[in-house]
Amino acid sequence: MEIEKVEHAAGGKGYILKRKLLSATELKDKVGMFAEITLKPGCSLGYHVHSDNAEAYYILSGEGEYDDNGEIRTVKPGDVTYTSDGKGHSLENKSQNDLVFIALIINN
Repeated sequence: MEIEKVEHAAGGKGYILKRKLLSATELKDKVGMFAEITLKPGCSLGYHVHSDNAEAYYILSGEGEYDDNGEIRTVKPGDVTYTSDGKGHSLENKSQNDLVFIALIINN
């Protein structure tokens, strides 16, 4: 799958690099997205609230500052986050290395 550059994703800083791991045909409307996301140093995925879906991140490499519905914590390789329907989150790379994670959006 090709890599898509998304500027100011969800109102965030800079851009994200998104590589979809499965196509829409393969996801069959059960899953909104299954992708590998890269945040370069200084970039972020802006705060956004989920409606009619939930989202999980699995951190592969790097470190980031994760806002879990107002609670800020550091995430690192091996960490899993989960944002349920009606809740919000964001992720910022404040390190000097790429932050790479798997994003899974689960439709209701």
